[in-house]
Amino acid sequence: MTRQKVLVTGGAGFLGINLLRYLDAKGYDLVSYDFADWTYTDLKDHITIVKDDIRNVAGLDRAMQGVDFVVHTAAALPLYPAEDIFSTDIDGTRNVLEVAKKHGVKRVVHISSTAVYGIPDHHPLVENDRLDGVGPYGKAKVMAEYVALEYRAKGMEVPIIRPKSFIGPERLGVFALLYDWAIDGHNFPMIGNGKNRYQLLDVEDLCDAIYLSMTLPAEVANDTFNMGAKEFATMKEDYQAVLDYAGHGKKIIGSPATPAIWTLRALEFLRVSPLYKWVYETASKDSFVSIEKAETQLGWKPKFSNQDALIRNFKWYIDNRNSFANASGVTHRVPWKQGAIGLLKKAF
Repeated sequence: MTRQKVLVTGGAGFLGINLLRYLDAKGYDLVSYDFADWTYTDLKDHITIVKDDIRNVAGLDRAMQGVDFVVHTAAALPLYPAEDIFSTDIDGTRNVLEVAKKHGVKRVVHISSTAVYGIPDHHPLVENDRLDGVGPYGKAKVMAEYVALEYRAKGMEVPIIRPKSFIGPERLGVFALLYDWAIDGHNFPMIGNGKNRYQLLDVEDLCDAIYLSMTLPAEVANDTFNMGAKEFATMKEDYQAVLDYAGHGKKIIGSPATPAIWTLRALEFLRVSPLYKWVYETASKDSFVSIEKAETQLGWKPKFSNQDALIRNFKWYIDNRNSFANASGVTHRVPWKQGAIGLLKKAF
């Protein structure tokens, strides 16, 4: 029996590598398409590694040969320059869909984000709520969804997944701040009192959702779905679980939200903070979505709570800390430079 082939854009990223491993275990032939270097030693069988940019139509055209499904995870993240965010997240998405359409690809699963909801005034958020992206990343994610809907209207099957912030083994980025402070035995500051509920998502649960969206009949899968943990407590309780696991007796320390936000705005303006507007503007507010549609329509059953996911990722961080001790950047696979925030560490 011929193995079906899946192309994953952004395959060298955090979600990409987790998804490729997941699909490899399911028996698919795989193509990773990413302009970043491939740095993994596993997945040598059944995978083709293409180093190229989704803004390059010719590269996509070559990589799309014989592909049955595409999972489009590639995106320029919020710390990239605005022009790169718009050209990658909007124009790149159009390129992926147009080339897939040309090659007769059965289905393209588009990975969006709950950032499309902006800073909402109610919870839980449902899929037909108003879209209002904050900053270049949020706006680009909204526009990319419009592109996906355009191609769905042309007859393509384009499931759209809106995950909450997802974590798991190999996820660093902003979460490396918490893990670094926890492992070194420091209290950890939080914007606001931490009594807000902020839903996360384990990457393994996200891979389950992507697989269902890729394989279920179009009449149930060709739709838009929120994805997030089913079980989550307050932000303070969930993050405290990491400090408790670290074993130093440290605590999450709340702070008045308004002064903290104004300070972070100034630090972001001066380019000495790793935190961008969507992170610090929402950190003290409730942020959770309804996953009822995905549960009932796709039969999706998330396995990990917020605390499960945070601790699972923290265990990986502890085991692998030395391998990225001197690395930094703007992707989810490397720690973000702590900048001025790192100076606060001694005070906690």
